[in-house]
Amino acid sequence: MISKISELLKEKKVDGALVSSPANIRYLSGFAGTESYLYLTPERKVILTDSRYTLQAEEEGKECEVQTMSRERSYGVMLGELLREDGVERLGFEENAMLYGTWNSLWKKSGFGPEHWFMLGDSLSELRVIKNEQELQWMEKAESIGDAAFSYILNELKPGVTELEIAAKLEYYMRSLGAEKLAFETIVASGERSALPHGIASDKEVEIGDFITFDFGAVYDGYHSDMTRTVVLGMANSWHKEIYTIVEEAQWRGLKNAKPGITGAELDAVVRDYITSRGYGENYVHGLG
Repeated sequence: MISKISELLKEKKVDGALVSSPANIRYLSGFAGTESYLYLTPERKVILTDSRYTLQAEEEGKECEVQTMSRERSYGVMLGELLREDGVERLGFEENAMLYGTWNSLWKKSGFGPEHWFMLGDSLSELRVIKNEQELQWMEKAESIGDAAFSYILNELKPGVTELEIAAKLEYYMRSLGAEKLAFETIVASGERSALPHGIASDKEVEIGDFITFDFGAVYDGYHSDMTRTVVLGMANSWHKEIYTIVEEAQWRGLKNAKPGITGAELDAVVRDYITSRGYGENYVHGLG
């Protein structure tokens, strides 16, 4: 990892970097706390955090130094000390993951003016794009947790149960199966509400004949799963089967055409054109994911 960081800093023509994205901090250091920073140079990795996370940072960031802020020694002051110690003149930062007010406070308190700060864009995030074997295993585990939880929740579906109750049980199952947290707010939408792409669970009771759409995910060791499933409560009628079959066929066409070199927009068009040909184009308000 150090070699990747060194290459990136060299490519961006900076002496060091301040990482503020929690996902990138965890990827580059192992530390999963929040409201912290990771300071990087080719020779050094320092987690800057507060006293709530000192022990966690020392345990998870085994290859890093850990420095703790205080009222007298803010993040900006700590950063300034590090920059002077290491002779850093050009500091890269994640402008897409830092509020302007935060950046303004950091450079003022560090004593290193705006002329010393250089935008890194998404280059640090791009280090995470290609997954290694261990990462793939964690992703598979996250997905298997969601898959198992969904199998359990099918037995809980009955008329009169609210979407909120179903969501709560689904989340409980994911937690009990090893999820460290939810990947995002759980979506359970039934009946007419199932047409909402992001229909957060409500107090609506599910009824016989409802389509029930689930969109949920688990986090395992920092890696997220995302699963969408739709079922019918009771017996599916001809209309349910028609809509379901159209979506299933569209999905199959997308899978068949997915190959290296095709863009997301081109693949979306494959699916969208088929749904449009079946008369439901105006109802396909989401995008291919």
